[in-house]
Amino acid sequence: MGSSRSAQRAVIQFLCSEEEHTLQIYSTMKEVHGEQCLSSCTIFRWRQRYEAGRINMEDLPRLGQAYFVTNSATTSAVHELIRQNRRITTREIAFELSISKATMHHIIHKKLGYGKVCAQWVQKHLSENQKTARLGVCLTQEFLH
Repeated sequence: MGSSRSAQRAVIQFLCSEEEHTLQIYSTMKEVHGEQCLSSCTIFRWRQRYEAGRINMEDLPRLGQAYFVTNSATTSAVHELIRQNRRITTREIAFELSISKATMHHIIHKKLGYGKVCAQWVQKHLSENQKTARLGVCLTQEFLH
């Protein structure tokens, strides 16, 4: 989708240099791109930018939610804190490591695969050894009854 937008912006830039009107640009692009066509308001805004002298067709950086920046050191530090204290809260971890709560949440749930059960952090997925051990416990319990 990003490359399609860049291609459409290039077409807008070219047609602006040819002094086409915004509605003519929109109708031409609508025929070619169909449902993926930029709206007429967006075409008008890009036309204004190009007429003001803008050359770059890419979006400028803007404020908003940042991407999660995690590294192995931060991930291992979070993992170590959880191993030391299974009842530690996400707020305490974020404060201890001076990271945002969103980044910390991403590390715990997405990277490490932990979830809270009865106020303790546990891994969501069991390893093969853990599955075998649980199966053994279940089988011994079955024979006891």
